Amino acid sequence: MKRHWLAALTTLTLVGCDGADSPTVTSSREVNDGTELTLAVNRAQQNLGMRTPEEELVVRSVFKDDNGEEHVRFDKRYKGLRTIGGDFVVHQSEGGALKAVSLNSQASLRGLDVKPVFDGAAAVVLAEKVFAGKRVGPGSAELVIDAREDLPVLAYEAILEGFQEDGATPSELHVLVDAKTGQVREKWEGVHTAAATGTGKSLYSGTVSLGTNSISGGYELRDVSRGSFYTVNYATNAVFTDADNVWGNGATTDAATAGVDAHYGQQVTYDYYKNVHGRNGINGTGGVGYSRVHYGTRYNNAFWTDSCFCMTYGDGDGTTFTPLTSLDVAGHEMSHGVTSRTAGLVYSGESGGLNESTSDIFGSLVEFYAANANDPGDFLIGEEIYTPSKAGDALRYMHKPSLDGKSPDCYSSSVGGLDVHASSGIGNHFFYLLAQGSNATPASPTCNGLAVTGIGKDKAGKIWYRALTTYFTSSTKYAAARTATLNAAKDLYGATSTEYNTVNAAWAAVNVK
Repeated sequence: MKRHWLAALTTLTLVGCDGADSPTVTSSREVNDGTELTLAVNRAQQNLGMRTPEEELVVRSVFKDDNGEEHVRFDKRYKGLRTIGGDFVVHQSEGGALKAVSLNSQASLRGLDVKPVFDGAAAVVLAEKVFAGKRVGPGSAELVIDAREDLPVLAYEAILEGFQEDGATPSELHVLVDAKTGQVREKWEGVHTAAATGTGKSLYSGTVSLGTNSISGGYELRDVSRGSFYTVNYATNAVFTDADNVWGNGATTDAATAGVDAHYGQQVTYDYYKNVHGRNGINGTGGVGYSRVHYGTRYNNAFWTDSCFCMTYGDGDGTTFTPLTSLDVAGHEMSHGVTSRTAGLVYSGESGGLNESTSDIFGSLVEFYAANANDPGDFLIGEEIYTPSKAGDALRYMHKPSLDGKSPDCYSSSVGGLDVHASSGIGNHFFYLLAQGSNATPASPTCNGLAVTGIGKDKAGKIWYRALTTYFTSSTKYAAARTATLNAAKDLYGATSTEYNTVNAAWAAVNVK
């Protein structure tokens, strides 16, 4: 079941600052690209402190984005061994200037003992103890280095084939066995079951198609076509399952209905970030998180948690809130995950307001992206879930934030002392003016009395996303957000463009200068 891909390799031996004391680099690109790769690798060495001939860098891919910037992705080998978690990306501008180096692990491999206590055959025997299905054929084991944590570990990656516990689904179980102690460190399934398409009867979005997963005896609410995110019933602590792949009944009398809305919301949010911004999952590297519904008893809130990388939704008390699984809330909560993996805006003061504003902005844009007639796009937050007995009410209003009774329309030095859900009003008001303009429907009064003509929600969304992922930092305040969005507009549309000038005008219209 293992796939082997054939590629012609060109080897480039690089001479860095330490002369011969430099790693070898292997590239799948043509020889005439060697200069670019040499530049990228030298930068990688400088930034990662790599100066040992025992390390080898292997170029996995080279991607050039719409701005002409090049992103070179490397894998690492040490003393000939594949290094799990040793991968990183070097980002360089169109002109060849270093932009950044992206990596998760900076574990030093220097001096690591790569002599195992036992051989691969013994590793297979140890791995077989955790194989729950039916084994077929011999296993295999490769000696590797697990460098995902601060302390790298020599391990065997054993691969066992057979069938999963249902007796029908093939299995290619990967088991990571410590090559010194024999302890099983981790296991994962290499066979990814085919995606199914289910029908969901939601509370807010009508009847929708859902990405689901075929399992023995039916289906589970797991979208294997979108990073395998799944939806859990918090009350039972189990992933929703169903026999016929038809979920919910469009009412709260079926526990699966809230699961439908949450799952659909995560599905649409995933597609929005992928198709509009080219983002690979919520964390940017394929990670998508998961959803939990029916949290607590009559719980009037929903929240994102970084530790589980997941969204959690309450059912509401039926008076102040109905189940908090509407489309814009799903987009809002998942966007907290995007922020946590990019700017990491601290959740207090003005940076906290920007954090909340970012989620409101993308929650609205997700709603527009869905183009669902049952919940059409708007710049209201939570209009489907808040005070069900009061028509037209919403939790927050981006065109005039003060309508909620606590959010300011205009910036002042006291904004940082407000709750983050209120101080978000400045960013929300700015974005509405940038996207829709002051004379849109509904109209949006400006703080300086000057009219603003919007550039459209799509361009405004691209500017905010680039500012978030490229220029915002954890402590960004509104003045710095103005600079960041101006830089993003300049990158995307030019310093003399209408888009750049409108960003400037929209910030001035909310008193941020």
